[in-house]
Amino acid sequence: MHIYLAARYSRFSEMQQYAAQLTDLGYTVTSRWILGDHDIRAHGQSEAPHYMPLWAEEDFADLVAADTVISFTEAPGETSGRARGGRHVEFGMALALRKRCLIVGPREHVFHWLPTVDSYTTWDAVLAALGQEA
Repeated sequence: MHIYLAARYSRFSEMQQYAAQLTDLGYTVTSRWILGDHDIRAHGQSEAPHYMPLWAEEDFADLVAADTVISFTEAPGETSGRARGGRHVEFGMALALRKRCLIVGPREHVFHWLPTVDSYTTWDAVLAALGQEA
């Protein structure tokens, strides 16, 4: 199974740890953004803006290549700094592409309540569910 991890960009190092756990379980993680090279500065610009279309295309291709999208959500008021919402776009794309969608954390919007979306409160709960499937 191929899995795309969607989260706030500042959580990329955390996602690297989750990707390693998934890889150990035999899954393939398609999310290249978690490598941390999509570095966007605090003022909203990258050092080289010409990379933005490339990163968007990579993220889209990585999402299309996945069977399952795991979105990491945030509780109200939990996010400090820039929270531009790209992960919400990824979640919407996953729904439109009929991918299996899981969320980890609180439901942030109405689409997280769709019956086809699996909701988990913790990463350990997701690993347990995936482990039962393997």
